[in-house]
Amino acid sequence: MSNATSPSKEVQLSAATHHACVVGMGWGDEGKGKIVDLLAGEFDVVVRFNGGANAGHTVRIGSDSFALHLLPSGVLRDKAVSVIGPGVVVDPVALVEEIEGLESRGIDLSGRLMISDRAHLVMPYHKLEDRLRDSGAQGKKIGTTAKGIGPCYAEKMLRSSAFRMVDLVHLERQAERLKAVCDRKRAILTAMGADDASLAGGEVEFEQIRATLESTRQKLSRFVAETTAWLDDAVCKGRQLLFESANGMLLDIDHGTFPYVTASHTGLNGVPAGAGVSPHLVRRCVGVSKAYATRVGNGPFPSELMDERGERIREVGREYGTTTGRARRCGWLDAVSLRQTKLLGGVTEIAMMHMDTLSGMDEVGICTGYHLRGETLRSIPADAEDYAAVEPEFEMLPGWKDDVSGVTQFDALPAEARQYVQRVEELVGAPITMVSVGPERNQTIHRS
Repeated sequence: MSNATSPSKEVQLSAATHHACVVGMGWGDEGKGKIVDLLAGEFDVVVRFNGGANAGHTVRIGSDSFALHLLPSGVLRDKAVSVIGPGVVVDPVALVEEIEGLESRGIDLSGRLMISDRAHLVMPYHKLEDRLRDSGAQGKKIGTTAKGIGPCYAEKMLRSSAFRMVDLVHLERQAERLKAVCDRKRAILTAMGADDASLAGGEVEFEQIRATLESTRQKLSRFVAETTAWLDDAVCKGRQLLFESANGMLLDIDHGTFPYVTASHTGLNGVPAGAGVSPHLVRRCVGVSKAYATRVGNGPFPSELMDERGERIREVGREYGTTTGRARRCGWLDAVSLRQTKLLGGVTEIAMMHMDTLSGMDEVGICTGYHLRGETLRSIPADAEDYAAVEPEFEMLPGWKDDVSGVTQFDALPAEARQYVQRVEELVGAPITMVSVGPERNQTIHRS
């Protein structure tokens, strides 16, 4: 790490830049990809700091649509360097496919992508373990994406059996340890209920795994670097950094709706460790929320609409998972959970997505309170069964009939739409600085 810049100079340069973070305020799928892509034009570096290929960020540019899972959404900006931080768990096969997919569309990442040598590897046996654990036979069914994310993070904490990108680069040193881990995994997965058919897929076969890793090593090694030192130098040089979260803050491992959560820190609190930067670096945090709420998989959802209104939102908003294709559960916006994630995530402003989806509804609702066994709650209960039992309180506002997808100024929105945005601001306690009225970059209203 360079020592050429004095601490006082570094502080001055850091203060002069405007580092920012984009986080999801719900259960994921909020539209973070569009906002990161939109903001990335103002930044020099875009850093992904958590999660893995379970994320699905969709970016639309004109008639082209890009589905990103591991790569930061800033890769579609020619001038920005994209960094996959040490807090990300990398499926090397999925990453190679994603890179080659972009290259086939004329997007060259040479010199614009860096992968931390400290990022952990999602191995084939992690995916099998994920499926077995979420089958219901091992306990509570979470509804994971089965991408091996949880088992990989668990392996990371076990340490001795984990593999990182640096191990992929020096794969020849890892043969003996990899074989021992594969043998041990076979025994563990068999004890968990894996039958011969499951094991026949090669997910615990040493030779097959080594061959796959060797293939990905040849394609990924040129991107692997010591990103922590590089980011430190970038900050010292006054370059502006944008940090991108995967998943949403209601899925945070510590602060989300446990156990129906992901395995990483999904808010601003995840940036220092997940990217390898100072906790004092980021002062602007953009929280992304839809104009309604969605959730994929199992878990409590107090404002869920189990009627034709929820179905309408799903179909108009095309609420199907980017990663899994699963239909998303839909409901009214939840101001209680948004207030909590705003505080936990250090959110300084909000980007509200999918305003166009609500056009044409007679009325729109906001969940403004929770009641449990006669008690008014100030926050989300820690116990999932209690959270599932809360009685939501709703405030209904008049809807708007006009198509807003072509609106470019806030004052040009229907009065009812403006009233809705302003009411959400009041309830959550943060300004809504961006309002998305469609999937494309230019379908975004910017407010001062």
